[in-house]
Amino acid sequence: MTVAWAVQVRDGDALRPASAAKAIHDVVVITRRNVIRMIRIPEVLVLSLVQPIVFVLLFAYLFAGSFALPGAGGPEAYREYMMPGFFAQTIAFATASNSSVGMANDLKSGMVDRFRSLPMARGALLTGRAMADLVQNAAVMVVMVGCALVVGWRIHHGFLRAGAAFGLLLLLGYALSWVGVLIGLSVRAPEAAATGNFLWLFPLTFLSNAFVAPTALPAPLRIAAEWNPITATIQAARDLFGNPGLHATTGWPAHHATVVSVGWSVVIALVCRALAVRRYRSSAA
Repeated sequence: MTVAWAVQVRDGDALRPASAAKAIHDVVVITRRNVIRMIRIPEVLVLSLVQPIVFVLLFAYLFAGSFALPGAGGPEAYREYMMPGFFAQTIAFATASNSSVGMANDLKSGMVDRFRSLPMARGALLTGRAMADLVQNAAVMVVMVGCALVVGWRIHHGFLRAGAAFGLLLLLGYALSWVGVLIGLSVRAPEAAATGNFLWLFPLTFLSNAFVAPTALPAPLRIAAEWNPITATIQAARDLFGNPGLHATTGWPAHHATVVSVGWSVVIALVCRALAVRRYRSSAA
């Protein structure tokens, strides 16, 4: 073991140049391990796709006629309006649940203790978990886009801007995966991790512009919805895709949705990662 690597093991994430490459290698190894595990249990990925597809079909063909958008058309316009919301909702639920339950399972099975005994960067286990979820989100997004095209959703502003929209959605998913990792490290059982996600995911996703315009909400709820990180990401995605409801609200976040989305994602990722690493260290002490 080199001196530089010994310093890394003692100092956690305070990497020196000689050990930074080793830490990156550790992250890649853990990410690969989680991706292979995902492939070998395909029913987990399949089941994570079935629910959003069913919701898309229900909203597109059963409920679309019951919703009206200010200044937009009928059911066809609503189908385009709702799809960025479904993209964000699917990523939020899948990412946080997979991260928290996967982390709690590794903790309960003793896998985390095995990794702690190895000469590896302490943050690599957590970062590898988040990066594996990013890979899964990309795969889920491909399937969701295919389903969206079937129900009538279209990209109107070119593939370059659409790529930026998908980038914002994946960035949000990466940030929320750190929330899931933190929850997984803070509970004693995978069942508690799965239940704990609903306490914050439901308010966060439904108090947003995913399905209805925030202008229809009372003033306090409208302000909360406008500054919701999921609202900002959905609004930015709609703007980049060219879908209806570009400025369904008049607040500052609605007109600077891309900036707000990136800001929220970066803050959530940094804060929750720091808390997760701290929790990981304290539980190892």
